[in-house]
Amino acid sequence: MRGDGDPGTTAVGGSGGDAVRTALPSWPRRTAVPSWPRRALGTLLGCVTALLGALHLLLAGAVLGPFLLWPRTRAGALGLLTAGARRLVAVERLRRTVFFGDLFPEHHRVPDRRILRYLAVRSGAGLLCAVVLALLVLGVVLAGVLAYGFVRGSLGWADLLTQLLLGGVLLFLDVQGLLSLAALDARSARACLGPSERELLRRRIDELAASRAAVVEAVDAERRRIERDLHDGVQQRLVALGMLIGRARRGRHPEPADALLLQAHEEARSLLTELREVAWRVYPSALDGLGLEEALGGVAERSGIPLRIRFDVSAPLPRPVETAAYFVVSESVTNAVKHSSATVVQVAVVRHRAGLTVRVEDDGTGGADAHGGGLTGLRSRVAALDGLLHIHSPLGGPTTITAELPCA
Repeated sequence: MRGDGDPGTTAVGGSGGDAVRTALPSWPRRTAVPSWPRRALGTLLGCVTALLGALHLLLAGAVLGPFLLWPRTRAGALGLLTAGARRLVAVERLRRTVFFGDLFPEHHRVPDRRILRYLAVRSGAGLLCAVVLALLVLGVVLAGVLAYGFVRGSLGWADLLTQLLLGGVLLFLDVQGLLSLAALDARSARACLGPSERELLRRRIDELAASRAAVVEAVDAERRRIERDLHDGVQQRLVALGMLIGRARRGRHPEPADALLLQAHEEARSLLTELREVAWRVYPSALDGLGLEEALGGVAERSGIPLRIRFDVSAPLPRPVETAAYFVVSESVTNAVKHSSATVVQVAVVRHRAGLTVRVEDDGTGGADAHGGGLTGLRSRVAALDGLLHIHSPLGGPTTITAELPCA
């Protein structure tokens, strides 16, 4: 499929490749929930990094303290203190990514004030976590001593029940303390290493403004296309039909008149077919009556090349999502027929928990451009639903267009 001939891979949606899909997405994002041994190892490592952070703040603060108090040297001393803190925070960020699966923005620079605040909070929480873990280990050791004394008979039932009750309460408090500290670690990383709520809100406003402008532009382009189809196609055929009927009426002999009427009848049939095609390009009526699957079947019937469709949707789809999915398939197939010299097109429409994925792949020559005329409208339709449109079209093919449409 071709637009203007620039090959490559493009992800478009919202205002660019870093589209925000919900109103205010929270950072960090997570690839997958790691296993508990991995998270436990990350927690233990966090106690060590917290000790390093505390030592840096104490030692560097003590050395640079006089320079921080003097206005002329304050900026330089603060820069040295923050430089060391940034290295330690980079280690913390790597720890959260490796052991907890968190993903942070790649090119987001955290202000110096937030770096120091995060390191202070992380150091305090990490050291407190180390104390709680030490108490837990001590409790396990005491439980072993208690069990050994009970087996030897030096501990009675009354003392055993009292110790078990007290140990159970302390174990509950210890575990709750660990869970609370783990939650504090995640919240502080989210607050300090990712964009703030204000930054997310500003980014979201920019994306909505860009999406609204793209939708308006797409609607205008669609209107111009419809006007062009009616003017260059339907209107010209109507003029020809009127001329044929006029010639038949003025004819004095029945044989030429019958031939002209037959030609007018064929022209009328062709005109009806073209009107039906224009109506389908504006909005397919099958979406309202039969649903997305049947509407895609209509695309396959009208396609000039074989179209293989895999439709795996078990739950009803919102009407805007159905419409966007239909036009993604329809426009992609049209581009493949017109520009890519493809011999077959494969379409997969799959519903999953996050939304709907529409994948169109042809075996053509490739070279599609995300900013080409046909694909620009698809980009606007998908972006209006907070979706993502991925276009992979190297020279020589194949071309793959994937739309991810949220259904929430």
